[in-house]
Amino acid sequence: MTLSPGIRFLGRTLFAPTCLFFLLQALVIHPKYGLGIPVWKAPIVALLVLVAFLVGRNVLTQVYHARAANAMGARLVPRAQGTWPGSVDLLQTLLKAARTGYLGDSFAGLVQSLGSPVINIRVLWEDKIFAVSPEHIQIILATDFKNYVKGKHFCSMMESVLGNGVFNSDGDMWSFHRSMTRPFFARDRFEHFEIFHRHTDTVIAHIKSRMAEGYAVDFQDLISRLTMDSATEFLFGSCVDSLACTPPYPHNASMKRSLNDSPRAQAANAFTEAYGEAMHQISLRQRLGWAWPLFEMFEDKTAKPMEVVTKYIDPLIEAALNKKLAEEKDMVYSSEDSCLLDELMKSTSDPKLLKDEIINILIGDTTMSVLTNVIYLLSSSPAVTARLREEILAVVGPTGPPTYDDIKQMKYLRAVLNETLRLFPPVPFNIRQPLNSTIWPSPDPNEKPLYIPGGTTIMYSVMLMQRRPDLWGPDAHLFDPERFLDQRVQKYNSHSFKFLPFNAGPRICLGQQFAYNEMSFVIIRLLQNFASMTLDVDACPPDARVPTEWSGQPGRKGIEKCVPRMHLTLYTQGGLWVKMEDAKAADA
Repeated sequence: MTLSPGIRFLGRTLFAPTCLFFLLQALVIHPKYGLGIPVWKAPIVALLVLVAFLVGRNVLTQVYHARAANAMGARLVPRAQGTWPGSVDLLQTLLKAARTGYLGDSFAGLVQSLGSPVINIRVLWEDKIFAVSPEHIQIILATDFKNYVKGKHFCSMMESVLGNGVFNSDGDMWSFHRSMTRPFFARDRFEHFEIFHRHTDTVIAHIKSRMAEGYAVDFQDLISRLTMDSATEFLFGSCVDSLACTPPYPHNASMKRSLNDSPRAQAANAFTEAYGEAMHQISLRQRLGWAWPLFEMFEDKTAKPMEVVTKYIDPLIEAALNKKLAEEKDMVYSSEDSCLLDELMKSTSDPKLLKDEIINILIGDTTMSVLTNVIYLLSSSPAVTARLREEILAVVGPTGPPTYDDIKQMKYLRAVLNETLRLFPPVPFNIRQPLNSTIWPSPDPNEKPLYIPGGTTIMYSVMLMQRRPDLWGPDAHLFDPERFLDQRVQKYNSHSFKFLPFNAGPRICLGQQFAYNEMSFVIIRLLQNFASMTLDVDACPPDARVPTEWSGQPGRKGIEKCVPRMHLTLYTQGGLWVKMEDAKAADA
């Protein structure tokens, strides 16, 4: 029987305090050494002493940090604090904002109120440093890379889903996983677009069919299926075939066709839904911090969805391993690797390591998030759409698929992608942990540097950094691809780490160019087939629409037409419901 995370947590956490509790109780009522307190009062006294011990330890820790900072000629990071013990009220505010507020708004508000791009959000007696400055993010990701790890706490939160894969490991294990995948991400593989072509054509057919019925289509749903099918075929050589399912109809559709999906399509739906649920659960753990096991007291909430994911992945790994053994026995080998799994098996035959790496690569495929936001922004920017389509038709033509060289020369397409990645980076928030105490330069040159305690959770937001007006100009909240073609990128602040949609340093995304090519291919094919696109707000479920009180608020919050949310990566609440105009009809 496997114990739940909550039971294991209580066992680890309360073992020492429980021993201390009973020792104190025994000493209180001991006939020779005790205080002569009645037995029924002994637990109360022991509990009070235990609470005093925990409070004292917390106070001494803060005193130690203050003295350590002083010894290093530094100061403590400005602290955001609530009014309740452990700043529970602040934690509640942050959790509520994550469910119903605008993404990142609460963190941006704390940064603004404290007047510092580095703050300490101390909740449940745990320091959490939050940073939105390129200078400090550069230290984390590059300059002092070896001092910053994911950390045992983060890895334990993610382990039930990510295992020990590349995104959930440090040190030698991370280096091993990185070395396994690096050879497969070579340039010559980007030139083969057959997989993208086939699945993109299926998406286009779905859109045309839905437009013919007169209904909006959830582009986020379609593109998530495309990326899942492409990724699984790329990884395993066998796609989950989620595009065989009937796309969802809008909530207000008066007549809905019967959803008679095949058993294979239903299995694909089950896989993608389970995968999404697992992502949701580990992202919730991340928000709850050290206390997350207490919210999974009776069950591991990732167990059931991961059973479905594993049921699909394990047979594929087993078949690939059996094929490899047969080839080694007969000494007959394939002329080239057909998928990433073949490449991984050159480094290991351990099924668990292979599964961990495959799941991590699936999570690392963030093209769904980016493409959803590209279409969202284009649907609100007809002039940008027209110019982009003009470039596509000039370089590629109205029908044929693009080549690698076509994509390489399309500067405006790259600018559109970069501007989308600036406003909506697929991983808006990330986490690290310093192994050793260190100092960061002060944002204010007139003040002492900042003291960063070893073992502290550090959160940084690429999204908030990439929307800072002092880094990108007063129009930083607006979608304007031209900023990547004119002088504005250099005008305000030329720091090389102010634009980090794919991370940076040794952990930079290996599939960055792969992602650019995949996204470019899909956009080109879409705008060859559709002349324009518009949002259909009425098709979005009412409870997923932008709240009326957001209108007129500063920044993107005041102009947003969809609600951005995140688990580990960014997505649109309620889906992205759009209508598209057929290119042949528009160009006739």
